[in-house]
Amino acid sequence: MTARRPLRLALALALLAPGLTACFEEPSPHEAVRDFLVGWQSGDYEMAARRADADEATVVKALGDASLHLDAASIRFALGTISLQGDTAAANFSAEVNLGENNPLWEYDSVLPLRLIDGRWKVHWSPEVVHPDLHEGQRLAVKIDPEPRQPIIDRNGDTLQEDDTQYVAQVVPAELTDPAKVCEELSKITGFAQDRLLSRILSAPPTDEVPLATFGPNKYRELSAKLQAIQGLTIEQVHPPVAPKSPAQIVGRVNAVTPESEQQLGGPQRAGDTVGRDGLQKAYQDQLTGSTETRVVVLDSKTSQQVKELKSWPGRKNAPVRTTLDTAMQHAADLAVAGSQPAVLVAVQASTGEIRAIATKGLHQQKDALEGKYPPGTAFSVVTTDALLKADLDTQEKIPCTADRTVGGARFQQVGVTAAAPTFEADFAHGCVTALASLARMVKSDDLLLSAKQFGIGAEWTLPLPGHSGHVPAPETDATRAKVIAGTTVRVSPLAMALVAAAVQSGTWRPPVLVSSPALPDVSAEAAVASAAPPKPINLDPGRVSTLRTLMRAGVTNGSAKAASVAGSEVYGVASHVGYTEKKQRRELSWFVGWQGDIAIAAMVETSVPGAAPAVAGSFFGALAP
Repeated sequence: MTARRPLRLALALALLAPGLTACFEEPSPHEAVRDFLVGWQSGDYEMAARRADADEATVVKALGDASLHLDAASIRFALGTISLQGDTAAANFSAEVNLGENNPLWEYDSVLPLRLIDGRWKVHWSPEVVHPDLHEGQRLAVKIDPEPRQPIIDRNGDTLQEDDTQYVAQVVPAELTDPAKVCEELSKITGFAQDRLLSRILSAPPTDEVPLATFGPNKYRELSAKLQAIQGLTIEQVHPPVAPKSPAQIVGRVNAVTPESEQQLGGPQRAGDTVGRDGLQKAYQDQLTGSTETRVVVLDSKTSQQVKELKSWPGRKNAPVRTTLDTAMQHAADLAVAGSQPAVLVAVQASTGEIRAIATKGLHQQKDALEGKYPPGTAFSVVTTDALLKADLDTQEKIPCTADRTVGGARFQQVGVTAAAPTFEADFAHGCVTALASLARMVKSDDLLLSAKQFGIGAEWTLPLPGHSGHVPAPETDATRAKVIAGTTVRVSPLAMALVAAAVQSGTWRPPVLVSSPALPDVSAEAAVASAAPPKPINLDPGRVSTLRTLMRAGVTNGSAKAASVAGSEVYGVASHVGYTEKKQRRELSWFVGWQGDIAIAAMVETSVPGAAPAVAGSFFGALAP
């Protein structure tokens, strides 16, 4: 919210003032018009009052009240024609009132009546001078009608929030004996600008409840005694549906507007509103809150009843944000990762790329599941095998799975050798790193990079939240090619690998989709992707895809991904176990990448147990069984 801005004199009328003075002298009305409008515009109400035919104090108060009652950040005037008729005159002018934090510019046309009194022109004062429809015993006011924050919903329209508890500090202006003191005390406690609090009170209809600040339970407990000591301030407990359900870190949290966010956000936010702190709540702040409907009205000063509406602005309508998440599938994913080890599971619909579930235990749903940069180990062989198949690899060729192998100076070790001379299919199914790395000389570097690109690795996603589609370093030597095939130098997010599985299942790589409506978040949101079009789907080679499906089915029936198998439709997948060093700490990851039906997943568990991720996948698929 912008602070009150100084009233400006950069007005055509003011710029013309010296010329007017030079050309016209009394009894011409031009100087009277100039002095009155410039004084009114600049806030020098005494200057304006000296050019009126009424009591100066009355005029000063009326002009000051008009500015306060409009909560005006600035008032600017443009002078039109002046007509003379004997000792009376009429000056046409247009007004532009900036209603400050309430956003709209209110423009209207009016006329200054003038009379020649004792040789001097005077503005013939009445409330109609302020506005033609303002009369004696009336005042202006600004009515604000905010819409409640809209929900974030899942693909079926079910809300992804539940009721939260907040405390709203509010006043009824007509019941206050000293509004300035209330604002002074509240400002000391909360940090909100005292003048902004006061202007909200003075510009509101006197009998309306005016929210000034909102607090969460913890902050309210801290301040409750001080707040309750402010005479005229009341506290209302409200229960807006803003507490995020799972996946909470994707949905995001909502905070009450603070003095800091009030200054940063600008626009429609007022103390008492809510602001998205992170996740989709932050990315779609403007869509979820919209902007307030604003009306300038005339009130009866005694009864505070509305007499007339002078102008209204409907504001921008807010709307729910519809995600592609599925609440039932999210629940199954949450249960699947609920073990003792840090874990991630991302599920996407293979035929669309729509994200159905993002679940974590001990890891962050956005920073790790969407944006994480992890080595996939031999789970990446799904991608590199595509390049090997282009080089005419025979999946029934026997390729030894040894305990130790060096390729171009890079050493690879395999734990649990299952056969002396297995086929490539068996090596793939068991994730034998020494066998896979030994094929580095068979494949071209460019083909490895092309296959990675066709499976979306390195693609520019257009998600409303930050993500990482993966990175493959240029494999220029036998050793670097072997490391890429082994997945040790590659870095991917779990979402990127879920999309790899989806590509094999459907035969087409598709970009991820998290929000179906609106398509793009606020332009101002930090996480928003510039209005770039999402990457286009990539059709994969049907023959190679068919072979990859056969290999991934073997990974579940005969390989290291066997724990993912459940009753019902067939499960396809590959598992890996990879160790690496990050920030001088040794970490180990268990991976599963695969699908059942139209749901493709990537599961990752930080553990020394190789079969942990396939077990998580099996738990997830089992929970989805009808």
